[in-house]
Amino acid sequence: MKLLAVTDKVVEFIYSPSLVEKFSDVDLVLSCGDLPYYYLEYIISMLNVPLLYVHGNHDPPVEHSWSGLQSTGPSGGVNVHGRLVREKGLSVAGLEGSIRYKPQGCYQYTNLEMWSQVLRMSPALLFNRLITGRPLDILLAHSPPYGIHNGRDRTHVGFKSFLWLMRWFKPRYLLHGHRHVYNPLEITETQYEQTTVINVYPYKILEIDVESK
Repeated sequence: MKLLAVTDKVVEFIYSPSLVEKFSDVDLVLSCGDLPYYYLEYIISMLNVPLLYVHGNHDPPVEHSWSGLQSTGPSGGVNVHGRLVREKGLSVAGLEGSIRYKPQGCYQYTNLEMWSQVLRMSPALLFNRLITGRPLDILLAHSPPYGIHNGRDRTHVGFKSFLWLMRWFKPRYLLHGHRHVYNPLEITETQYEQTTVINVYPYKILEIDVESK
């Protein structure tokens, strides 16, 4: 299965008719946040595939269109924050947002608050293991795990609870954004135990085998 993962930046050739020519064989779109909802809607309407997404720390609570319509997320997409969904044979769970760096910022969490999100989601992962034999294929997040692909400033520090989640539930992939990458030599793919952690900024194409369950 071919996946298109996007985050943090509108890519000109993706937001154009050449999208279909280049990515016509994509089966599923995943968004790690901080993208305009109209951009995500364009991608899935052109490719005619499902979209799973989480919010980033810069996503607005409500996006206003040119016609005055209001939306809290991309139309046609599925917000997977705090939940697990099965899509095209894959088990995908999501955790939105970044570390809290503003008192009133949207989609921001303290480490303790994110631990609470992770623990609330854990029963669903355990149940999924009983049903499918594997708790999780992909963890879709906006922020990275603590100590992996982190920035030097507090805003771009990752969550410690993600490390625990990877140790216990062993997702095949953890996909994240949040950290913009401009240096081609910067590491964007790291193996942590049985999980491949990937910073998808601004987009990545992934090919993943769907195991029969």
